[in-house]
Amino acid sequence: MLRTIAVTNDLKVITDISIPEHTDSNIKWFWVDFTTPTDEEIKLLETHFRFHPLAIEDCLHLLQRPKLDHYEDNNFFVLHAINQKTLQAEEIDLFIGRNFVVSFHLLKSREVDDAWSRLIEQKNLSEKGHIYAAYTIMDKLVDNYFPSLYQIEDQLNEIESNVNNESIEKLMEAVFDIRSNLIKLRKTVLPMRDLLYRVLNSEKIDGVKEQLVYFTDIYDHLLKLSEMIESNREMTADMRDSYISINSNRMNTIMKTLTVMTSIFIPLTFIASIYGMNFEYMPELTWRWGYFGVLGVLLVVGSIMLFGLWCKGWFR
Repeated sequence: MLRTIAVTNDLKVITDISIPEHTDSNIKWFWVDFTTPTDEEIKLLETHFRFHPLAIEDCLHLLQRPKLDHYEDNNFFVLHAINQKTLQAEEIDLFIGRNFVVSFHLLKSREVDDAWSRLIEQKNLSEKGHIYAAYTIMDKLVDNYFPSLYQIEDQLNEIESNVNNESIEKLMEAVFDIRSNLIKLRKTVLPMRDLLYRVLNSEKIDGVKEQLVYFTDIYDHLLKLSEMIESNREMTADMRDSYISINSNRMNTIMKTLTVMTSIFIPLTFIASIYGMNFEYMPELTWRWGYFGVLGVLLVVGSIMLFGLWCKGWFR
C-alpha cells in the first residue's frame, strides 16, 4: 500500500496523489510511505525513484543494523522499531532526498502511522519541510522505546518488593529473563544512538542544520535510554551476584554441618569398627561390662569432639 503527503509551492497540503505527480514542478516536498508493499510497488523504488540498488537490496533483506548511507542524490537510513510484545527489532527504511522522504517497511508500523497522523494534524504543516517529516518518524520510533523499558523497571521494582515472599529460584529466573530483554533493547538503542550522532555531525544531509534542535532532542532521548538500560543491567547484575552469594553461603553452611558430623563420627566409627571385627581372641568381648564401657568411650569421645569444635567457633 502506498500513501502520500505533499505540500505544494503555494503551501497547500494534499494527500494520496499519484506517483507521477511527485515530479510536478508545483510540489514543494512530499512523503511517500510504502506499507507492506506489493511486488509492483517495490519496483517503483527502482523505476520511478531510481534509488541505488544496494539501498533497495537492504530494504528487502531483513534485518540490517541501524545505519546511514550517503548516495549521490539521497541519504538512506535503516532505522529500528521495537515490537512491544517480543522486544525484537523491526526494520524501517528511510530515503531522504532534496525535497522528499520515502519510508519503506514490509510490516505494518504503529510508529509510522503515529507519525503520519501527527503530520496530518499539524496546523502549520505547509511551513514544515521534508526534514521535519523525517524527524517525526525517528521521534516516534524512539519514543516507543520508553514503554518497554519502563515495563522492565516496574518488573525489577516488583522483584525487590517481593524478595521475601517468593523463592529465590523464581526471582532469579525472572531476573535472568529481564536481563535477556535488556540485551535485546541494548542491541537496538545503542546503534540508533550512534546513528543519530552521525546525523547531528553530518554535512551531507541538507536541512538538518536548520532543524538541529529537533534531532538533538532525539539524541538526548537515546542517551537517556542508554543510561537507563545500563543502570538496569547493573541492578540485575547486583541481584545475580547476591543470588550467587546466598547460594554460596547456603552451601558453606551445609558443608560446615556435614564436616561437623563427619568429624564427630569418624573416631566413633573407628572404635565401632574395631569391635565389629570377628577375631576369636578379643578380651573385651568376654568382659561383663564391655558393651557399656564401649558406649561410655563413644560418648566421651563424641563429647570431647563437640566441645573442641565449639571452642573453635564452628557453632557461632
